[in-house]
Amino acid sequence: MSWHVYILHCGDGSLYTGITNDLEARLLQHENGTGAKYTRGKAPFTIIYREQCRDRGEASRREAEIKGMERREKLDLCGMPDNN
Repeated sequence: MSWHVYILHCGDGSLYTGITNDLEARLLQHENGTGAKYTRGKAPFTIIYREQCRDRGEASRREAEIKGMERREKLDLCGMPDNN
Protein backbone atom coordinates (compact mmCIF):
# COMPACT_ATOMS: atom_id res chain seq x y z
CA MET A 1 0.00 0.00 0.00
CA SER A 2 1.40 3.39 -0.95
CA TRP A 3 0.81 6.62 0.89
CA HIS A 4 0.49 10.10 -0.57
CA VAL A 5 1.01 13.61 0.71
CA TYR A 6 -1.35 16.01 -1.00
CA ILE A 7 -2.17 19.69 -1.09
CA LEU A 8 -5.70 20.91 -1.76
CA HIS A 9 -6.57 24.35 -3.02
CA CYS A 10 -9.81 25.14 -1.20
CA GLY A 11 -12.70 27.20 -2.54
CA ASP A 12 -11.81 30.06 -0.17
CA GLY A 13 -8.27 30.20 -1.58
CA SER A 14 -6.60 28.51 1.37
CA LEU A 15 -4.34 25.48 1.13
CA TYR A 16 -4.72 22.22 3.04
CA THR A 17 -2.01 19.56 3.33
CA GLY A 18 -2.80 15.98 4.30
CA ILE A 19 -1.83 12.34 3.86
CA THR A 20 -3.79 9.31 2.72
CA ASN A 21 -3.45 5.84 1.29
CA ASP A 22 -6.50 6.39 -1.00
CA LEU A 23 -6.47 9.84 -2.56
CA GLU A 24 -9.76 9.54 -4.46
CA ALA A 25 -11.67 8.37 -1.38
CA ARG A 26 -10.08 11.08 0.77
CA LEU A 27 -11.05 13.80 -1.70
CA LEU A 28 -14.65 12.53 -1.59
CA GLN A 29 -14.55 12.74 2.21
CA HIS A 30 -13.41 16.37 2.00
CA GLU A 31 -16.14 17.15 -0.55
CA ASN A 32 -18.81 15.44 1.58
CA GLY A 33 -17.77 17.35 4.71
CA THR A 34 -16.52 14.22 6.47
CA GLY A 35 -12.80 14.87 5.88
CA ALA A 36 -10.65 17.11 8.02
CA LYS A 37 -12.43 19.66 10.20
CA TYR A 38 -10.40 22.43 8.49
CA THR A 39 -11.87 21.70 5.06
CA ARG A 40 -15.54 21.66 6.10
CA GLY A 41 -17.42 24.35 4.24
CA LYS A 42 -14.44 25.24 2.05
CA ALA A 43 -15.39 23.35 -1.14
CA PRO A 44 -14.77 23.11 -4.01
CA PHE A 45 -11.36 21.48 -3.79
CA THR A 46 -8.64 20.97 -6.35
CA ILE A 47 -5.69 18.67 -5.75
CA ILE A 48 -2.73 20.83 -6.73
CA TYR A 49 0.05 18.55 -5.46
CA ARG A 50 0.58 14.89 -4.68
CA GLU A 51 3.69 13.04 -3.73
CA GLN A 52 3.96 9.29 -3.29
CA CYS A 53 5.73 7.98 -0.18
CA ARG A 54 6.96 4.52 0.80
CA ASP A 55 4.97 4.29 4.02
CA ARG A 56 2.87 6.24 6.50
CA GLY A 57 5.90 7.37 8.49
CA GLU A 58 7.56 8.91 5.45
CA ALA A 59 4.26 10.55 4.44
CA SER A 60 3.79 12.00 7.94
CA ARG A 61 7.32 13.43 7.99
CA ARG A 62 6.86 15.01 4.55
CA GLU A 63 3.45 16.39 5.57
CA ALA A 64 5.03 18.08 8.60
CA GLU A 65 7.77 19.51 6.40
CA ILE A 66 5.24 20.94 3.93
CA LYS A 67 3.00 22.30 6.71
CA GLY A 68 6.03 24.19 8.01
CA MET A 69 6.44 26.02 4.70
CA GLU A 70 5.16 29.50 3.98
CA ARG A 71 2.25 29.76 1.52
CA ARG A 72 4.56 31.03 -1.23
CA GLU A 73 6.87 28.01 -0.76
CA LYS A 74 3.92 25.62 -1.02
CA LEU A 75 2.71 27.26 -4.22
CA ASP A 76 6.25 27.14 -5.63
CA LEU A 77 6.33 23.42 -4.82
CA CYS A 78 3.09 23.02 -6.79
CA GLY A 79 4.29 25.22 -9.64
CA MET A 80 1.46 27.69 -9.12
CA PRO A 81 1.32 31.50 -8.93
CA ASP A 82 -0.02 33.18 -5.79
CA ASN A 83 -3.22 34.91 -6.88
CA ASN A 84 -4.39 35.84 -3.35
